Amino acid sequence: MHIEKAILDKVNVWLTPTFDKETQETIIEMMTSSPKELEESFYKNLEFGTGGMRGVMGVGTNRINKYTLGKNTQGLSNYLKKCFPDEQIKVAIAYDCRHNSDTLAKVVADVFSANGIKVYLFSEMRPTPELSFTVRHLNCHTGIVLTASHNPPEYNGYKVYWQDGGQIVPPQDAEVIAEIESLEYSNINFNADENLIEYIDTAIDEAFRDSTIKNASFDTSADARKKLKIVYTSLHGTSIKAIPGVLEKAGYTDVNIVAEQAQPDGNFPTVASPNPEEPEALAMAMELADKINADIVVGTDPDSDRLGVAVRNTEGKMILLNGNQTMVVMTAFLLEQWKKQNKLSGNEFIGSTIVSTPMMLELASAYDVECKVGLTGFKWIAKFIKDFPNQTYIGGGEESFGFMVGDAVRDKDAVAAILLVCEIAAQAKEKSSSLYQELLQMYVDFGFYKEHLISITKKGIDGANEIKQMMIDLRQNPLKEINGERVVCVEDYQSSKGKDFMNGEEFDITIPKSNVLIYYLEDGSKICARPSGTEPKIKFYFSVNCTIDSIADVPEAEKQLDTKIKNIIAEMQLN
Repeated sequence: MHIEKAILDKVNVWLTPTFDKETQETIIEMMTSSPKELEESFYKNLEFGTGGMRGVMGVGTNRINKYTLGKNTQGLSNYLKKCFPDEQIKVAIAYDCRHNSDTLAKVVADVFSANGIKVYLFSEMRPTPELSFTVRHLNCHTGIVLTASHNPPEYNGYKVYWQDGGQIVPPQDAEVIAEIESLEYSNINFNADENLIEYIDTAIDEAFRDSTIKNASFDTSADARKKLKIVYTSLHGTSIKAIPGVLEKAGYTDVNIVAEQAQPDGNFPTVASPNPEEPEALAMAMELADKINADIVVGTDPDSDRLGVAVRNTEGKMILLNGNQTMVVMTAFLLEQWKKQNKLSGNEFIGSTIVSTPMMLELASAYDVECKVGLTGFKWIAKFIKDFPNQTYIGGGEESFGFMVGDAVRDKDAVAAILLVCEIAAQAKEKSSSLYQELLQMYVDFGFYKEHLISITKKGIDGANEIKQMMIDLRQNPLKEINGERVVCVEDYQSSKGKDFMNGEEFDITIPKSNVLIYYLEDGSKICARPSGTEPKIKFYFSVNCTIDSIADVPEAEKQLDTKIKNIIAEMQLN
């Protein structure tokens, strides 16, 4: 096949002595045996997306390897020196269970130390939220975690955190990227200063555990905690290093771990995808729950920032909750606890995202707190905490199975979220209710909101172009009516403009630019289109709602809302 000159020019750079012999040999082999793969590996540079930089491991500019990560780290080192010219700069580094995570973490540590930066490197894999905690705990200037979250086994990634423990956000992210892009690969200093690398472990683990228990446990009786029967799975990931210890110290004694998934393993052998958003990922945990008649199932993704939750419904059957449901249950519980403790002054806020359930706005209104809504990704909730120091953050989340309790960790945190969800379940069980029953009552109190997500995967260069075209079509030919309901408003976060079709007025959107489109329908339905920032996918989010008078109305109302979602999907030809 013919390979474009621009790609060949990039390939030739990687065949110079700056790159090691093994890398060069791999490229030469690819030139003859896998030209298509060579093209995929070099046709672009890996980019920072919603959750840092993620990609397939291998050689090339569009792959995760010691050179792409080394260049990131050299650029970040240069940037840090400009920002903190007269300080001893400190960085914390953690990594997950993925292939090469430990060796790549050491490469990153080497480059920082070669640039005179003090490095705190975890001696073994740790959950991502623990890294966010550590940045502030050790007063670091930045933090790095090597993880590809819930992506397939061939992926790895690089997330950058700032002093506040949150991931970098605009304009800083663009400044860091500009610094990285101004470098040649030959500028990377790989010559480690081992004196500047300090290994950290149990002392940080204990501080993190104590902080989690302080933030995410409430007045649950010791008896209620003992009586809650929990099934937990780490899906072969890092949370096994934290969650069993946290639950035990908090007083939960009946924790049943899915043994087949307890061993960290970057191949994730028992699941097609290690993502608690996928029902199959929690299948083994659900089986164990039925076998031992557990009250609740909790599971995490490999780096322990996302959580999946299953509970028993009114018929006693185990069902999976979606991310919106767990988010509203946890938020409502936190708000109620704060109210009971007379801690609500009207100066508090909860956090959510533009693609998450509008029910969060209803909760905020009911408890007279603000709901700050940002783009997808917890870096935006962390930014709210930083930008509004005079307001107190209670908790918040997003539909993609993430939640953040308090501000000790400034990223989604499945460790604290799992402790919180167990507190809710234990308290409900003690009063002869259940977590599911509490959710149903919320539908009566605040409105029955039902959400649905479709992810369409389009791989490679062709796929990226298809996704681009879908968004162009939705922008240039906006839908006027969907499922018999008029479109009353469209928000385009890329142009930062919205249009209210009821009065013909245009308005500005103050949230940072992002490739997101939201349609609002006359009946309160909401449809959002968003290409993923970290995967070759385009996502469509649907939210529909109605009011109900009692829990008895739920089955019929749910049927109607499901039909509505199905009809919207059919009409938009997304089947």
